[in-house]
Amino acid sequence: MSNDFDFLFGRWRVAHRRLDARLAGCTTWTEFAGTCATWPLLGGRGNIDDNVLELPSGTYRAATLRSYDAASAQWSIWWLDARDPHRLDPPVVGRFHEGRGRFECADTLDGRPIRVRFDWSVDDPAHPRWEQAFSPDGGATWEVNWQMRFTRDPADPRGDG
Repeated sequence: MSNDFDFLFGRWRVAHRRLDARLAGCTTWTEFAGTCATWPLLGGRGNIDDNVLELPSGTYRAATLRSYDAASAQWSIWWLDARDPHRLDPPVVGRFHEGRGRFECADTLDGRPIRVRFDWSVDDPAHPRWEQAFSPDGGATWEVNWQMRFTRDPADPRGDG
């Protein structure tokens, strides 16, 4: 439904956990902080968020654009990274079912084809979770490489902070 991402509107503090190397047998994770601010677009059939990611190697910004297609009952989600401002990642496409969202697409990593998956868990809308996984074998196996835990910014009037 077009209101699936309404839980995300407002300002958040984000705890990130990211695998240091993707699809390389790496088991080392880096944890870092960030923020996210999300608001509706397109009369409620879309939304955008502005992210600040505070990596140990340096802070950068990124944006997520989401749009809902009522005909297919699916969302498309694009990622735009300020470190590569001329590249808009291919959209992951999918939907929510019973508090969980799954979105996938084909992409490439270092020149080889992969599948990309975003999973949202909104079992607790006050503390949503997101994770990204890559598959090098068409979806037979997946490697989770990025996780985010959201906590409402105490200054956000929607929150309990």
